[in-house]
Amino acid sequence: MRSRRGHWLAIALGVAAIPIFFVGRAWKHQSDLKGQAAAEPFRIAGNLYYVGATDLTAFLLTGPEGDVLIAGGYPTTASLFMASIAQLGLDVSDVKVLVNSQASGDNAGALAALQHASGAQLWVSDRDADVVAAGGAGGASFGPLRFLTFLPFLNYPAPRVDHRFKDGETIRVGPIALTAHVMGNPSGGCTTWSFPIRDGDRVLLGVHACHLEPPFALSLDNHPEVRTAFERSFDTLRSLPADIWVTSHAREFGRYRKFVARGTARNPADPFIDRQGYLDFIDQSEKQFSERTGK
Repeated sequence: MRSRRGHWLAIALGVAAIPIFFVGRAWKHQSDLKGQAAAEPFRIAGNLYYVGATDLTAFLLTGPEGDVLIAGGYPTTASLFMASIAQLGLDVSDVKVLVNSQASGDNAGALAALQHASGAQLWVSDRDADVVAAGGAGGASFGPLRFLTFLPFLNYPAPRVDHRFKDGETIRVGPIALTAHVMGNPSGGCTTWSFPIRDGDRVLLGVHACHLEPPFALSLDNHPEVRTAFERSFDTLRSLPADIWVTSHAREFGRYRKFVARGTARNPADPFIDRQGYLDFIDQSEKQFSERTGK
C-alpha cells in the first residue's frame, strides 16, 4: 500500500512539475529579453524598414544588390529582429552588410547571431573593433573599472569583425550608401550613420543618431580635449540635414507615436520627417552632457 501511494505521489509531483517547467522557461526567456518584446515591423519610407523590438531598434535598408542592417540589441533580441524581417516577407540572408553604433552590450550583443544567420560582413569603427571582436571585453563603459568588462557574465557573444572604418568613410552595397560619423572620443563615443532614402520621386536623408554620453568617472576639467571632441560631435550632428532620424532606442525618436500617426497620414512616411524633433534631440543630449560634466 505504501509503495502504491509513493508511486501515485511521484506521478502527481511529475504532473505538477510540467506547468512549473514551462512557466519557469517562459520567465527565463522574458528575463533574457531584458524587457524587450516584439514590435510590429513596418516601412518607414522608401527602402527603410523598422525591424526592431519595442525599444531596442534595428533598421533594414533594402537594395537590388543586397540589404544593410543597422542593429544593436542584446543577444536574445536577435531572434526578434529576424522574426520581424521574415514577417515583412524579406529574407535575412539578403543582408550583405551589418553595422551598429557602439560596442556596449545593448548595442552589439545581437551582432554575432545576426551575422551567423545572414552571412553578412560586419563593419565596425577602428575605435570599437577590438572591443566588439572581444565580446565587449576592454570597453570604456566602466571607465576606471574597465577590468570588470573581462568578467564573462558581462560579455556578449563575439562576432567576426570583417572590416574597419574611419570617420567619414562610406560603405556601399549597390545604390545603398552609408556614411559613418565617428563621434566623441576613445573614452566614450559612438558612430552616427547618414544615408539617402529614395521615397517615390523624392530623396530624403536618413540619420541614425548615436547617443553621446560623457565618459564614465572622467574629469573633463583635466581633459579639455575630451570636452572639445564631444562639442565638435554635437556640431556635426546639427550640420547633417536630416529629414528622417532614428536612434538605437525607439522611445528617443518616438517610434510608436509616429507609427500610429502614419495610419492617417497622406503619405505614411510624413510623420517620420521630423527635422525639429532631430534638433530637439541634439539640444537635449547636449544639455544632459553639460549637466553631467558640470559645465
